[in-house]
Amino acid sequence: SMKNAVPQAASLLLEKLLLLVHVRALPAGSGGESSPPAAPGYYDTSCFKRGDLLEVPRTLFIHFGIYLGENRVAHLMPDILPAFTGDRRQIEQVVTNKRLILGVITKTASVRVDTVEDFAYGGSILVNHMDRLFEDQVLGSEEAARRAEKLVGATAYSLLWNNCEHFVTYCRYGAPVSFQTDKFCETLKMIIRDQRSVLASVLVGLASIVCLGLAPSTTLPTIFIPFFLWMAG
Repeated sequence: SMKNAVPQAASLLLEKLLLLVHVRALPAGSGGESSPPAAPGYYDTSCFKRGDLLEVPRTLFIHFGIYLGENRVAHLMPDILPAFTGDRRQIEQVVTNKRLILGVITKTASVRVDTVEDFAYGGSILVNHMDRLFEDQVLGSEEAARRAEKLVGATAYSLLWNNCEHFVTYCRYGAPVSFQTDKFCETLKMIIRDQRSVLASVLVGLASIVCLGLAPSTTLPTIFIPFFLWMAG
């Protein structure tokens, strides 16, 4: 029904925008554009403690990880490779854009351990910035690190229900939540509900097509759903 199509449209648009952010944040192994990786030792890891929650702000969203000590960070990333091979040497290589995109499409991922340099990829790092939102819910540092280590390996993936933020909040605070996803969903719902913002929602959809090179045949019907609702109302 049309009512069910609206949340589906919001979910699809959210996935495309989040995918754009992730692709820009990763190495250009599959032809995408990105900044060069930081050289080893670029980050001062002496200020990081085992169990710390690390954030790397991107253009629109944030990537999260749990510091394990000795320049190692556990973080969840979409990745198709673990679904096809158990070869750790291949899986541990830096995830390319192609692997990430296929992981998002097939909803597969892995909790992997990388160096701080590979995790941040030249971005600035915030430490335990989310602690202020959870107050007394912060678990012990060792407990957070152990939770992250237990989850290392292949896992299901969802941009809305099981992303990198869900992973770190579960590890450090005991509750898997994603504030940035919730906020974006609420904003998107407001745009769809507000008839005066129909044009804005259409433009956002068109922008996603231009940025991601998506097939108009599959995307245009989705972004025009709010417009059809407005016309019907």
